[in-house]
Amino acid sequence: MAETLAAEPRALPTARRPLDHLAAFRVTYVSVFAFMLLYIVSVEVAEALLQDHFERAVHSAVSVSPVDGPVGPQINNRVSELLATSRWIKLGGVRVAVTVIGANGETPLYVGGGKVVPPPPAPTLEQSMHEAAELLPAISDVFVSVPHGALLSTGIFVVYAAVLLQGLFFYNRARSRREAERLEAAIAARDDAASRAGSIERELLTVRGRLRDVEPAETAQADAIRSLRRERVVLQDKLRELAEREAALRATAARAIDLEQERQALEELLDEALEDLGHKESEIQGLHNRLKNAPQAGAPKAKGRGREDERIARRLRTLYKSIDVDDRAVEDLASLGDESLRLRCEEAIKRLVEDPDTAAVRRKVGGLPAQLAIYELGFAGKGRIYYMRADSGRYRILAIGGKATQKADLEYLSRLA
Repeated sequence: MAETLAAEPRALPTARRPLDHLAAFRVTYVSVFAFMLLYIVSVEVAEALLQDHFERAVHSAVSVSPVDGPVGPQINNRVSELLATSRWIKLGGVRVAVTVIGANGETPLYVGGGKVVPPPPAPTLEQSMHEAAELLPAISDVFVSVPHGALLSTGIFVVYAAVLLQGLFFYNRARSRREAERLEAAIAARDDAASRAGSIERELLTVRGRLRDVEPAETAQADAIRSLRRERVVLQDKLRELAEREAALRATAARAIDLEQERQALEELLDEALEDLGHKESEIQGLHNRLKNAPQAGAPKAKGRGREDERIARRLRTLYKSIDVDDRAVEDLASLGDESLRLRCEEAIKRLVEDPDTAAVRRKVGGLPAQLAIYELGFAGKGRIYYMRADSGRYRILAIGGKATQKADLEYLSRLA
């Protein structure tokens, strides 16, 4: 029953408006208009084509030679013969007006449809050539028209009219077939609607009877529904209170988490400060040791340090033959003291030699004379390798230091200019 009630009725054909009868003939109006327009355009095109045809024919007819006789009679006879034998003029009814004058622009040779009496033939060849020089090349003017009553225009009209009538005939047949189908569909829809209306009416009677039987039970169910709705309101209030308590607890937990994160951040900052302080103390201790072990002015260097410098220089110049290492750089490397720092420094030099694109080049060293292009290569966090590219294209290691020796290193590099 519910499916039958929910089913959508079949669309019935709508009533036709009064203007629909006039609009039904719009194809006929458009076809007639297109027929007339096509006929006029076709006649114009035919005139243009015939104009070109007769201009070429007349131009060929007026192209004569004085050797064959007097120029005037030749042109007159050839143009007259052309117009008299043309099938377009005799059968098609085409009108052609031809005017031919001499090259001097004064002597008429052929006008309209009649012959022009030419001057008497020249008695001598010299006079005939003089006449040809005045009249040739002849100037021709051709005007072609296709009258609407001519056989050519009438044929075009008949052909287009036959096509139009045939097309309108097929269109009307198709339109009549569509109208018949619409009428059959409307009758079928009417019968279907009448059948469904009767079925719906019977189902409505059945539903009314069932409602009379079910009405007492519906009252009890309505009371139960109202009671459940009241309980639902109470439960919703409790849920709202619980949600507020949950939000408060979440806010407290979020604040505790933020405090914990802040504590961890402060501890990390403290660790970093302690580590930096340790590095500073180790650098200060190293400077003290270097000052204590530094030789006096004019005294020879310690043999141990000299051997260490020679060993490092020999190692670097043996392993990395494509770079130049200054003695100052060798001394700085030996003074690092920590073997791990030396290894990290040598690793950076190796990367510079083998793959300079991946080397940790920091920047060009500033504060030096303009002609010096010296760069920094970082290692072990705060270590610096100062190098430049020599004129030969090889890398040259100038000095090795850190943050603590930066000022002394820059003074030494500035003296290289």
